[in-house]
Amino acid sequence: MRIPLALALGVAVGLAAAACNSGPGSGNSSSGNAIRVSATASDRPAMEAAIAAFKKSNPDITINAEYLDTEPMQAAMRTQLSAGTAWDVMFVWPGNGNPGALQVLQPNGYLLDLSDQPWASQIPSGLKSVTQVDGKTYLLPLAFSGIGAIYNQTALQAVGAKIPTTWTETLAFCDAAKAKGKAAYSLGNQTNWVTQLIDYALVATTVYTPDPEFDSKMKGGSAKFVGSGWETAMNKYLEMNQHGCFQKDPLGTAVEATDAQVAKGDAVAVVQGTWELGNLKKAAPSGTQFVMAPLPATDDTAQTKMPGAASATFAVNAKTKHKDLALKFLNFLAQPDTMNTWATTGGSLPAFPNGSFSAGPELAQFIDFQKAGKTVPFPDQLWPNPNVQNVHLTGVQDMFSGKAKPADVLAKMDEAYEKK
Repeated sequence: MRIPLALALGVAVGLAAAACNSGPGSGNSSSGNAIRVSATASDRPAMEAAIAAFKKSNPDITINAEYLDTEPMQAAMRTQLSAGTAWDVMFVWPGNGNPGALQVLQPNGYLLDLSDQPWASQIPSGLKSVTQVDGKTYLLPLAFSGIGAIYNQTALQAVGAKIPTTWTETLAFCDAAKAKGKAAYSLGNQTNWVTQLIDYALVATTVYTPDPEFDSKMKGGSAKFVGSGWETAMNKYLEMNQHGCFQKDPLGTAVEATDAQVAKGDAVAVVQGTWELGNLKKAAPSGTQFVMAPLPATDDTAQTKMPGAASATFAVNAKTKHKDLALKFLNFLAQPDTMNTWATTGGSLPAFPNGSFSAGPELAQFIDFQKAGKTVPFPDQLWPNPNVQNVHLTGVQDMFSGKAKPADVLAKMDEAYEKK
C-alpha cells in the first residue's frame, strides 16, 4: 500500500508543479523578492492565513507556498536538498524518526543555524530536544499539537451517544454508531502516516503510564517493543477493527476521505492530530462543532494520557539564495500574533505560550491534559532512525490485510531500532 520511492519522487515533482501558490508570478523558483515555502497539506489553512497576514505588511514580497502530503514531501525534500534546489523556508519534522526529520537532515549541512534569531531563546525547555542539535537551534516550532479522537458533535447527538472515557465505553460507542448506520471512527489507512495515529493515541496510556521512562530504557537496551505496552495497544487497535469501529475498507480509504466522512457526519469521529481540525472545519457545514478527547485504552480514567508534541516546525535552507527574505518570513511566523493565528486556524496551541491566546472549546480537554502533565511526546520523535517508523507504518497496513500480527511487527521494529 505504500508508494514506492521512484513513484513517490514522480508524485512529489508533480505535486510541487501543481502546488497552490500565493501572489502573482508564482512558480517553483525563487527570484527577486520571492521565496518558496513548503508546508504539509494538513497545515495549509494555517499557512495560508499566515501568508495573508505577512503580505499585508510586505506587499512587495511574494511567497510561493507548496503543500504536499508526508511521503511525497519527504521524497522531494531529500532530492531537492541534494540538488541544492530545495525550498527557502521548509517544513522539517522535529527530532528524529523519519527521512525529513531534523536529526537526519542537519548532519548533512542542509539547515541554517537559527540560534541567533530573536525567538530562539524563548523555545520552551520541553521542545528544545526536538528543535536543537548540539545546543544549536535549527527549527522554529509554531504549534503544540496533540493526537486524539475528534468528534463531530452533530453526528454524536445523532447516534445518541456521549464521548467515551473508558475502553468499555469506546466499544459501546462503536455499537451505538453502527446501530445508526454510521462509522464510529473513520480510518484512512491507505495514507501511510495515518496508520500510526491510533497506536500513538493508545500507547500514551498503555506504555507511558506504567513506564514513563520507556524511551530511556529503549535507548539503554533494557526495554523492547515486543512484550511492552505497544503490543497491548496494537491488539486493541485490531480489536477496534474486528468490533466494527471503523468504516468498511480502512485500507482503501485515504485521509482526505476520512475528513469528508467526519465533516459530513457519515462518521462520528476520527483519530487525528489537532492539525487536522482546520481541514475538518473547512469541509463541514457552517456551525459544526468539533471536540477532541483522548482515546481511552483502559477502564481506569486516571491512567489515560494523550500524545502532545511540537508541530508545524520550520527551518531555513542553508543554501538559500534569499537568506534575508527567508529569515524575515520565519521571524514573522515567530511573532505571538502569528503563532496565535496559526494555532486558531490550524486547531492547535501556540508553541510559545502567551497570555493573548484563547483556545476554542474543541481543545479544552487537550489543554487540561497538558496542564496536568498528562501528555507524552510523539514516539517517533525519540526513535534513533527513520526505519523504525517505516516498519511501523508498513506493519500496521500488513496487520489490517492479515499479513502480520502485532508481535511480528514489533519484532521488526526492534530490529530497526537496533540498527542505529
